[in-house]
Amino acid sequence: MSNNENYTPPTVWQWDAENGGEWAKTNRPIAGATHPQDLPVGEHALQLYSLATPNGQKVTIMLEELLELGISAAEYDAFLIKIADGDQFGSGFVSVNPNSKIPALMDHSTNPVTRVFESGAILQYLAEKFEVLVPSDHTSKTECRNWLFWQMGSAPYLGGGFGHFYAYAPFKMQYPIDRFTMEVKRQLDVLNRHLSDHDYMAGSEYSIADIAIWPWYGSLVLGNLYDAAEFLDVESYTHVLRWAKQIERRPAVKRGRRVNRVWGPEEEQLAERHSKNDF
Repeated sequence: MSNNENYTPPTVWQWDAENGGEWAKTNRPIAGATHPQDLPVGEHALQLYSLATPNGQKVTIMLEELLELGISAAEYDAFLIKIADGDQFGSGFVSVNPNSKIPALMDHSTNPVTRVFESGAILQYLAEKFEVLVPSDHTSKTECRNWLFWQMGSAPYLGGGFGHFYAYAPFKMQYPIDRFTMEVKRQLDVLNRHLSDHDYMAGSEYSIADIAIWPWYGSLVLGNLYDAAEFLDVESYTHVLRWAKQIERRPAVKRGRRVNRVWGPEEEQLAERHSKNDF
């Protein structure tokens, strides 16, 4: 690894397994399984394999919101995927998500069984399956999807860009931190301007757009992501803070953010979830 301002990329890049900081051992430049490992299957139709990262929280919050609405068919088993141990590279998980990223969902109520990967796709799948949490009129539905896809395209700058260089890189580098901080603050400003005259992302109605965005940007301004709230001056994004606190109070959000969490205060952890009694 070079920290030299005069670094020149080689003609052909070569992978260095030690290069990459805290999560280096979970990264590699090829796809596919590294070892045989079957996935467990619980009693419910919906089987989730995940970890309580922001992307994982999207789906567990969604499932808990469905249950909060009284949709019993949304009962689910949530199994822990320990990405630090490489569970995402097991053959069973790769068969569900060939991209080896959490979360991944299997719906055993269909024949054949349906696999769904990518958090945004899972939110849309569940919203369509149960016909909730997406506005019914065409204009508002389109606005909901605008913001859902905004999140899918924007969050890599927050997580893989800002989060990596600010919190996880092996040493601090001003250029990438400045570059990604600028972009994250621009994104927060986009949200702040929109939420200045909207209760929720799609308008007056809570939807999968809010569920997608909150674990990333809501957690960020509430001080629960990268310990970067002061650095980013989140207090200046007053409308985002109002929205984030409003969603944080929802019972399903309180439950969903705990599922597959194995860090932090013990009362906020729930490694696996198989019924409402697990809370």
